[in-house]
Amino acid sequence: MSVIKGQHIYLPRRQLDLSKWAVIACDQFTKDEEYWQALRSYTSDSPTALDLIFPEIYLSRDNSERIKTINKNMLTYYQNGLLQDEGLCMILVNRSTKQHKQRLGIVMAVDLEEYSFKVEEPALIKASEITIIDRIPARVEIRKDAVVELPHILLFYDDRELKIAENLFAKKDELEKVYDFTLNMEGGHISGYKIKDINSVTKQFDQLLTPEYIQKTFNTNIPMLFAVGDGNHSLATAKEHWNTIKANLTEEEKIAHPARYVLVEAINIHDKGIKFSPIHRVVFNAGRRFLKGLKKLYKENPKKAPESSYIKQKILIGDKEEEFYLPSNTPLAVKLVQDYINKCIEKRFEMAVDCVYDEKSLKEVCSKKPNSIGITLPAINKDQLFEFIIKHGSLPRKSFSIGEPREMRYYLEAHKIKLI
Repeated sequence: MSVIKGQHIYLPRRQLDLSKWAVIACDQFTKDEEYWQALRSYTSDSPTALDLIFPEIYLSRDNSERIKTINKNMLTYYQNGLLQDEGLCMILVNRSTKQHKQRLGIVMAVDLEEYSFKVEEPALIKASEITIIDRIPARVEIRKDAVVELPHILLFYDDRELKIAENLFAKKDELEKVYDFTLNMEGGHISGYKIKDINSVTKQFDQLLTPEYIQKTFNTNIPMLFAVGDGNHSLATAKEHWNTIKANLTEEEKIAHPARYVLVEAINIHDKGIKFSPIHRVVFNAGRRFLKGLKKLYKENPKKAPESSYIKQKILIGDKEEEFYLPSNTPLAVKLVQDYINKCIEKRFEMAVDCVYDEKSLKEVCSKKPNSIGITLPAINKDQLFEFIIKHGSLPRKSFSIGEPREMRYYLEAHKIKLI
């Protein structure tokens, strides 16, 4: 069976105000309560996905009562027909923001049996960054009684010839447009087109799994179709929830149960609307010994090694800058630095590390914080990501950023995960 599975997709009833229905992913703006208060004020007079999600900013405050309310809202929305069954389908999505004029995706269901967040375990769907197991139980508590899921998971696939979503979008006028509106809170614009011919699209994805394509593209014979771009902990939660459910099912029931499948948006990693940005590191209370080891991470002599084998990065100490070298394999470079930092912190408990999303802020932190060392890291090369994950497993957390917070996925489509 293919990793992709046709499932019923639900959309808000056509008469609803979609600008008030769709809201940003719950793991955004986790330190900005004003954002969520403004969103609540804007959506208060209309059915909204905000009633069906748990913004992470509120986690640990009133979990049990909020979860009960969310589950009650889900059931009410479902029973009152506010969620409209679009049948077995996929949704072709076009998203535009201030940063990018177009980003194409395909909303589809994938089989959780084909996903793993374990670094050493081969799978067709793999986590791109290490999964923090402690973050899963609270999310399972939210999901276990939920009637529907509203996905914010983004999966990358590597279609270098730009054939799948791009060819579908070229023929979008032949598809039924199911939504087209401006997203609230400066989220840009989004339009969606229903794809009924699921088998045709699935076959195109299956072509990315042929031994010839895998060998040519990733220099390996180990297949992988999707790498998680965002929402990995949500995907891991769905997997744990499914593992609990399937323990009491027959083989036939396992195949048919909707909780086995999770709704995602699949995006070509080579889409121009996906830009990988680096996430830098600042290390506090690090001494000269740390600095010396950092400069030895690239084992070759740059004066003798080919220029294609290394990249130059910066070390910031106060107001001063120094160059150092890392391998040109950007995922490996990021992993080398983070693994080295982790190893040093384990030995020296006074050391600490933080992530900084732009070089200007990194310089400001280093100039204001004595005994801090800033380390610039490279943006992940799109051509290198899949091969690295297949051969070496997941990257460290915070290895790359794929956009501004308002560019992240909005909750819009839904998928029933409970038999009622």
